[in-house]
Amino acid sequence: MQRRSKFHCGQMSEVKKFKLSLKLKEKYFSQLGGKEYLCKMFQRMARNVSFLILTILLFAACSGYEKLLKSGDVEAKYERGMQYYEEGNYIRAVTLFGQIIPRLKGTRRAQELDYLYAKCHYEMGDYVMAGHYFREFVITYFASPRAEEADFMGSYCYYKLNSRVELDQTNTYNAINAFTLFKTKFPLSERIPEADGYIKEMEEKLVEKSYLNARLYYDLEKYKAAIVGIKNSLIDYPDTEYREELLYLKLRSSYEMAIQSVSIKQLERFQITVDEYYSFIDEFPESKYAREAEKLYNESVAFLANHN
Repeated sequence: MQRRSKFHCGQMSEVKKFKLSLKLKEKYFSQLGGKEYLCKMFQRMARNVSFLILTILLFAACSGYEKLLKSGDVEAKYERGMQYYEEGNYIRAVTLFGQIIPRLKGTRRAQELDYLYAKCHYEMGDYVMAGHYFREFVITYFASPRAEEADFMGSYCYYKLNSRVELDQTNTYNAINAFTLFKTKFPLSERIPEADGYIKEMEEKLVEKSYLNARLYYDLEKYKAAIVGIKNSLIDYPDTEYREELLYLKLRSSYEMAIQSVSIKQLERFQITVDEYYSFIDEFPESKYAREAEKLYNESVAFLANHN
């Protein structure tokens, strides 16, 4: 009897909830008005239908693309690949182009496809493969009207691959060489000023890299290596903006080497320090490092005077 009573109470509770829900809906409906309520219902249904239609269309498109990949219809793949390229869908375009390029070698479409294949890789940000295919295009179609653009893009891909100044600069050297060769092959090109700008930018980067390498040895107190690095940097880039600082660091490194040397080598190395001072002050008499340089000079002269 007690169980039936609990069950009966539970049923009553559910009935009350249902009635309360109906009352709330009736109240909501009366507040909105019949037309507005129906309008909102219709909008929700329309959104659901639109989503369903979009899902079906996307599925159909994917299904069609997958079928095309498996087919042997070269013409269909060409037309759809061109369509994808124009739409900016480079992943699908490059996939379809890659399938038909071997089968269209030697045809009138081969040159266009080879160029677009390289361009797709470039647009996808794959500068390694893009550069490779642009350079292959120039070799294969050296007389093509597109050869100049492809050659420039092959060089530009090296530029896009060059790394931060602290890292390896192989691609920076490659880009400088490629742009220089581009200028030789196409001396009347309208893109010569652009190539010059990239060359200048990358040369400045190499100057900074050379300076940082030399400076690193100095900061690590490896003064002999610092002197070698500074000499090499000044030989490679005699007009560097860091020339004044590098000459001072060379003087400073010579002094530190003399201080730390065994007694038998000190006279020679302090004399080298004096010579470095004269070279530095002769070129930069108003240098911001003049006072520190003069102090090193005076201490070196004093040591020589006391040990001669």
